[in-house]
Amino acid sequence: MTLRLTRPEAGTLIHSPRRYDFWLLLRSLGRERALREQLLDLAGIVPGDRVLDVGCGTGTLALASKRRAGATGHVDAVDPSPEMVARACAKARHARVEVAVHEATAQDLPFPDASFDVVLSTLVLHQLPHDGIHAAAAEMRRVLGPGGRLLVVDIDSGDPGNPRRTPHSHGRFDGRRIAPLLERSGLEVVGSGEVPFRLRRFERLLYVVAVA
Repeated sequence: MTLRLTRPEAGTLIHSPRRYDFWLLLRSLGRERALREQLLDLAGIVPGDRVLDVGCGTGTLALASKRRAGATGHVDAVDPSPEMVARACAKARHARVEVAVHEATAQDLPFPDASFDVVLSTLVLHQLPHDGIHAAAAEMRRVLGPGGRLLVVDIDSGDPGNPRRTPHSHGRFDGRRIAPLLERSGLEVVGSGEVPFRLRRFERLLYVVAVA
């Protein structure tokens, strides 16, 4: 299966949301929900949290975040692809879950400083050009409130057990770069490691949790 992609300066944009959902279904062997729950556990979302999902794709993780944040919490989500934003909005309406979805890039988040308690970035950084990775890290740090938590999950193309290159990546991506990058952005790394859930025929996933 081939996803329809473009690679502007903002990063790789995916224009086939239904195909993307089907791709993830295949890669997770139908266990995408288990992956989402693992990620939300790592992020530590609790009722009342203000959450931002950066590069939300079709919105599935944002919707799950809202369920964790509860009625007193608030979830925003951004993605640069208009097709993915439309799909995420449709999912939210269908599920009757209140999530605000915006068309925006990770490098230019449309929110004031210190707006969120939790920021999520899942399979986003490897989609960005080199300069964009640093800009995105700075923006995610900017919108986190004091003590706020950032969860970054991304691929490790340097995994010796699976040397495949992700087709839509801007070159190979070393997930071990994430923690030092976040520290240079003014965050304190409090946890990191390999995501226990592994996608079929895909690089391993690494996570980093950092606090403002």
